Amino acid sequence: MNIAIHLSNHLMAEALYQLLVKHGYDHVVTSGRPSTNGFTPDVLLVDITTLSHGLLTQYPEAKVLLIDTGIEQDRLCATLLSYRIHGILSPYTEFHLFEKALKAVGEGQIWIDNGSVKDVLHDREIVSQAGHISGREQEIIDCACQGLSNNKIGQRLALSPHTVKAHLNRIFRKLNITSRAKLMTRTMRTHDVQ
Repeated sequence: MNIAIHLSNHLMAEALYQLLVKHGYDHVVTSGRPSTNGFTPDVLLVDITTLSHGLLTQYPEAKVLLIDTGIEQDRLCATLLSYRIHGILSPYTEFHLFEKALKAVGEGQIWIDNGSVKDVLHDREIVSQAGHISGREQEIIDCACQGLSNNKIGQRLALSPHTVKAHLNRIFRKLNITSRAKLMTRTMRTHDVQ
């Protein structure tokens, strides 16, 4: 299995590299070390800082294992919706579980460590206000969750950007949230419950 490590913490990246090589993984590269020409990773180890669409475009076939270095839950949920992530792993994971995660993700399975799952399940809220969302507001929510700007939403729905902003502010008040990331998280939770 070819593994590429792209972490913002170079010390952690080097430690992971040394650990993997010590346990017999021969095809490992880090962003701080030169790679072999033609090296194509099967698995990318990234953190929230190094995760980018450019990196995913560069390696479209690679599976992405996100190292959770203290990501806020709302940002984690928004990241899961925005990127094709195959797994989430705590940096405190024991090595035998780390190997299981690498194998599972390498085989195309999804891996989320228990800590991340518990965080999401213990903070689950059912959106009782969702029944008060109008059809137009739902269209705006759907567009916002696709990452469209107010201008793009306005173009798609034949509304001015000012009207879109007003709708979003009303939606935020109804759902008692303050950002698009929280809107995405709330929407994802609502769909999970239904």
